[in-house]
Amino acid sequence: MAFAALVSLAQTLSQLLKQHQFPFFLEEKPRLRSLLKHVKFLQAFLEDFPEKAHHLEGRITYAANEAEDILEYLLFEEILSLDSSGGTPSFDVSPYRSRRSEAHRFQRKFQKQYQKLPGVADDVKSIVEEVMEIKSSLGVQDLKLSEFSPPTSAPMQLSDSSAPSSSSVLVPTKTDDKKDAMVGFEDDLMAIKTRLCGDSRKLEFVPIYGMGGIGKTTLARNAYEDQLIIQHFDRRAWLTVSQDYSVQEMLFTLVDSISAFNEMFDEEKHSYERMAVHVYKSLKGRRYLVVLDDIWSTKAWDDVRRIFPDDNNGSRIMLTTRLEDVAAYADSSCPLHKMHFMNADQSWDLLREKVFKQESCPPELENIGKMIARSCKGLPLAIIVIAGLLSTVSQTQASWEDIAKKVNSAVTANGEQIGKILSLSYSHLPHHLRPCFLYIGAFPEDYKIHVTRLVKLWVAEGFMKPSVSKSFEERAEEYLEDLVKRSLVLVTRRKCNGKIKYCSVHDLVRDLCKRKAREEKFLLHATDRVGDKILLESMKDQHRLSICPSSLTVPPSLTLLSNIYSPIIRTVLCFQNCLRFPSSLKSFRLLRVLDVVKLIVMEFPAQVLELFHLRYLAFTYGYQGDLYVPASISKLQNLQTLFILPYWWNDRDSSYTIHFPAEIWRLAQLRHLVSFMLDPLPSPCARSFALKNLQTLTLVANFKCAKRIGEIFPNLKKLGLIYNRDRVYWQVYHLHNLVHLHQLEKLKICIGSSCWGRQFPLWEKLAFPTTLKKLTLSGFVLSQQDMATIGSLPNLHVLQLRRCSFRGGKWETTEGEFSRLKFLQIESANLKHWLTESSHFPNLERLVLHGCRELGEIPDVIGEIPTLELIEVPRWPKSLMDSAIRIKEEQQESGNDLLQVWFG
Repeated sequence: MAFAALVSLAQTLSQLLKQHQFPFFLEEKPRLRSLLKHVKFLQAFLEDFPEKAHHLEGRITYAANEAEDILEYLLFEEILSLDSSGGTPSFDVSPYRSRRSEAHRFQRKFQKQYQKLPGVADDVKSIVEEVMEIKSSLGVQDLKLSEFSPPTSAPMQLSDSSAPSSSSVLVPTKTDDKKDAMVGFEDDLMAIKTRLCGDSRKLEFVPIYGMGGIGKTTLARNAYEDQLIIQHFDRRAWLTVSQDYSVQEMLFTLVDSISAFNEMFDEEKHSYERMAVHVYKSLKGRRYLVVLDDIWSTKAWDDVRRIFPDDNNGSRIMLTTRLEDVAAYADSSCPLHKMHFMNADQSWDLLREKVFKQESCPPELENIGKMIARSCKGLPLAIIVIAGLLSTVSQTQASWEDIAKKVNSAVTANGEQIGKILSLSYSHLPHHLRPCFLYIGAFPEDYKIHVTRLVKLWVAEGFMKPSVSKSFEERAEEYLEDLVKRSLVLVTRRKCNGKIKYCSVHDLVRDLCKRKAREEKFLLHATDRVGDKILLESMKDQHRLSICPSSLTVPPSLTLLSNIYSPIIRTVLCFQNCLRFPSSLKSFRLLRVLDVVKLIVMEFPAQVLELFHLRYLAFTYGYQGDLYVPASISKLQNLQTLFILPYWWNDRDSSYTIHFPAEIWRLAQLRHLVSFMLDPLPSPCARSFALKNLQTLTLVANFKCAKRIGEIFPNLKKLGLIYNRDRVYWQVYHLHNLVHLHQLEKLKICIGSSCWGRQFPLWEKLAFPTTLKKLTLSGFVLSQQDMATIGSLPNLHVLQLRRCSFRGGKWETTEGEFSRLKFLQIESANLKHWLTESSHFPNLERLVLHGCRELGEIPDVIGEIPTLELIEVPRWPKSLMDSAIRIKEEQQESGNDLLQVWFG
């Protein structure tokens, strides 16, 4: 966790160096600048030389965390001191002499903590000096530290002609090894064999990818040793590539694998070039199959690609990898074969075959055996390890039931191979991805993680490095996609725009997250210790706490926080239903993240106002009445995200509202304000006030769009509005000023419950920001001109029309509209005639029709849209469903098998 600790500390130091109102930190700026330089130097070292940092990671993590704890503790105390003395930390700066005396007074008062700061700064400096010695030994020249900028030089690598590294673990796999059974993957094997023996004459790649332990190598091995494959190819070679591969050893293994060679090669005596020539000549003119198993980088392929000739004779190269990017690299036109988890029947078939071989399973063990198989969650390697465990115990119901109760722990404890495989994926992660990966383990088992929530949590934790071109949230989304490509995180559902909406992790991967997080003192699960006094002791050196639902008699809850004194804890994530908020949070003075959406409060929790460092706050409001946020919320100067969720609410029920004070404008760090029914924010106290970092504002009731909206919210990307008055007079709300939101990408406008059953036309001077990518309208009457205005938006990808009607029941599109639209949803009770052409939606991928009871059929030309992948229609009216079926059949007759039709 060294990298995450350094990134977080760098952000804290940068913020402190920008402050001018705290006397103590004004005096300490020289020391803080020096520390920041050292921190950035170490960050660059971890990024550029990750393999050289293993022995330093623990020291770096401890020193960085200790430094940040001290700084934030002292900042917290200085703020309390200024508040108690009537100081004004947000505004005027005292004269220099007064500031200096105040700083000395503060040092004396908190001498114990203050004296730790020089020591921890010296610790960081000593690590920097050691790193400089390491880099010097590698021959890397750095700028002077005083002129430091992150080095761009890559780590030195051995040339291709040099001797192989002693750390290489490349081992040729003998073709006469016993072949693993392909139980459950018969279809995969047939698909791979078909591609290997296909009609194509050109050299083709067959990439197989998926998470560790899912059966990639087993599938490749079974195909490689299939009798048909052996007969089909003139030459075959199997090469297992490791992370720390050596090009020379890879070539030697290929030479050794090809039977045509009579000469025995000594890898120490023959150069890279000579072996490359021998491999090339041996394969030239022959139909060959080469397997590159367990390949981790694109560079490994680049290092050997030129030795494989393409003689247009049907040769194939099959590779296995955990990384999607690596799988697609050699030839992006070749389809990837992704390995999937086994279903319940396949899991049982594999378990039974491994335990009983050719014998039958005793009837009394079948049900419990199926339960054990299901508990392995479809991961073949987990099933195989459990099968090995079951083979060593007596075949009695009691023995099997005992294993069933602890199947996941049994896999972890006895499946050394699983632990090594999954740990290998973790150790191969770049430093910046490790905290993000471990953080996912904080969520409950089989939890569907909402990505927008996860991203905001990562940002609040300080895991993201600042970037000039991308926001923290955009970087976080990229990190998540990287974890998905590495087969560590599963995509549960994607959005219309292709981004991940929900994700999850396999249970065994979650176990890895929990174990590594505990080992590295990154995060502690309360369920691991609840009911045990060890919990209180364990929390002393922890920065994060996760409280998950438990089968324990007395499950953990937020009330346990009242019994914990942990001055360094920064995060509390509670997924357990709670009815009571802790009476005080003063012992958690450094808390950054408080995610307690399972906690139902009846009023704004005043306890959180004690938490100056709080960046993320989420809770649920359960009272049938308005919620008033106190003016003292201005104390939360670091707040980035505020979620106030309703216990029960939808846009048809707007009986209560959340009211914010004018002090909301003082929260300069606020990035996301999300709630169920916000009263319009009060006007700023002064013209200079603006929420410049705000990206998300939803759901605001009866919002009046002032002309200055672009100045007040210059970076707003997502806006949700609801109007619930008996009569909606658009001229009062000035929505034509929305065009001044030059960063807006998502806009939702709906008519609320008090107008239920009624629809309103859109406002005059209809216009939207050209940056808009997603537009949702609910409860409106749409004219032909309205739809033309919407269709002219150059960046619109998603359009959702809910509870809308069309004037005259007709919608006619024209050429040039909706040029980039990918997703179209229409829910309209009166749409009768839809006149369009396929060229009017040139990029449409998905069409969803709901509640269109007057629409007799979908225009046939919709099926001619080349990008269309899915049509979703209700089962009534039948004529609409029949037209969707007809379109699909016509496309199939034309050779288009990609179009799908779903019935709601």
